[in-house]
Amino acid sequence: MKALVIEDTVTSATLICHLLERMGLRSVHARDGESGIEAFKLERPDLVLLDIIMPGMDGFDVARRIRQLERDGEWTPIIFLSARASEADLERGIDVGGDDYLVKPVSEVVLKAKVRAMQRIAQMRYSLLLLTRKLNEANRELSRLSSVDGLTGIPNRRVFDDTLVREWRRAERRNAPLSLLLLDIDHFKEYNDCYGHQAGDDCLRAVAGSLDRALRRSSDLAARYGGEEFVIVLPETDAEGARNVAENVLEIVRGLGIEHARSPTASRVTISIGVATAIPARDDDSGWKKLLGSADAALYQAKDNGRNRIEVAQADQA
Repeated sequence: MKALVIEDTVTSATLICHLLERMGLRSVHARDGESGIEAFKLERPDLVLLDIIMPGMDGFDVARRIRQLERDGEWTPIIFLSARASEADLERGIDVGGDDYLVKPVSEVVLKAKVRAMQRIAQMRYSLLLLTRKLNEANRELSRLSSVDGLTGIPNRRVFDDTLVREWRRAERRNAPLSLLLLDIDHFKEYNDCYGHQAGDDCLRAVAGSLDRALRRSSDLAARYGGEEFVIVLPETDAEGARNVAENVLEIVRGLGIEHARSPTASRVTISIGVATAIPARDDDSGWKKLLGSADAALYQAKDNGRNRIEVAQADQA
């Protein structure tokens, strides 16, 4: 443990440093307020013993400056040392950030007791800080897990719902198009029946990963909609751009080459995609529901027309 002694009187400083070293503390000495502050910046001590009456900057101002230098979560015990014993000085010392106040000359027994008390408080505070950091990390992880689909690792339905509403409102403000892709793995029940649910899970993960790879912008979102259905939100994307993304997704999934022996559509896993685009009307806060319904209708049309294909909702449908 390192202690910073800020004391202009050499004799007093030497005695205090000697007492601290006998207690197993390494001491650093500064003879005035300015050099004490610089020593604090450089050494980052575990404890500060601070005289009040010094040339230039007094101990009260030094304590105030030290507290300003500390980062969030940091706390360095400050013990004032002074020949002045008035209650007003004691009160002011605590007000500016001190933790204790000792009247000189200080006995070894008293100093030792005070330092040990500060060490215990500092240790408890450090333990609390570590616990708080762990709790914060745990909360961040819980927040992440609550927004991620546990099987595929991509955003879940809740994130999609929130994103769709938020992007709809943003598109309304900007008078910009918003596009939606609803995707379904063709004949997925037959795939599970043929290869088993573990293989089915692997298939879902592979398709989810391909959706992420197909997106080029950080504002785009691919999420699991439910079961074997996925959804992609494309802000500021018109119908032509949305169809281009859909074609890219269709080809990437085909390129996975996942065998599907029981598919009447193809020998490999394929998907069907419904695409819808809209420019939100003013004050149409629930129009996103119609957009989702249009993408859903287009998806079912793709299935009815033979699957492994894209269908785009008509403008008046979206």
